[in-house]
Amino acid sequence: MASVVITGGSRGIGAATVELFAARGDRVTFFYEKNHLAARAAAEKTGAAAVCCDVADGGAVAAAFRQIEDVDILVCNAGISRFGLMRDMSEGDWDRIFAVNVKGVYHCVNAAMPFFLKKQRGSIVTLSSMWGQVGASCEAAYSATKGAVIALTKALAKELGPSGIRVNCVAPGVIETDMCAHVDPEILADMAREGCVGRNGTPMDVAKAIEYLAQAEFVTGQVLPVNGGYVI
Repeated sequence: MASVVITGGSRGIGAATVELFAARGDRVTFFYEKNHLAARAAAEKTGAAAVCCDVADGGAVAAAFRQIEDVDILVCNAGISRFGLMRDMSEGDWDRIFAVNVKGVYHCVNAAMPFFLKKQRGSIVTLSSMWGQVGASCEAAYSATKGAVIALTKALAKELGPSGIRVNCVAPGVIETDMCAHVDPEILADMAREGCVGRNGTPMDVAKAIEYLAQAEFVTGQVLPVNGGYVI
């Protein structure tokens, strides 16, 4: 039985990951920012502990980790996006995306580090995106943050490997979550046809990849694309 912390766990990929690890019998704690109803429902369904925490706030993250007795696996899933031309994006929106998607990983990894270093083992799985690998028009900030997550993952794998800590990354493609709500259904259907598998992904598709990397003892510093062959 592992102690698992999952950020952004109230919906989408995070909720599927909470469900999967809880079903394994692990002790699961998940963070969420503001969707109290969804968090309560996920906690009641899985038996996981829900903690309200904005990962962009270092003080809030530190306080959240003080409620946790142990960490074996950290899944840095929390993320936000903004769709539109970069020239139309406010500096505040740009900074907020980086604060959640990149600085949130920084806060959570540092908060989990004492648990990992004490045991000289641990597993961290970050969440990037295929847009972090190849970039996406009208998602410049999101793409930039997800590219940063990939670079951070590789750097941390090298830095933390001697301490028995593995760091890997999942890069999802088009996954049917709230983040795709702004996309025209016809465009989503076209994107599904462009992939080798012929469909878009589900949150559980990604959760299974996260589970694999969390327990793959001879894998570190890697980016696992989960995009149905949309980007190869």
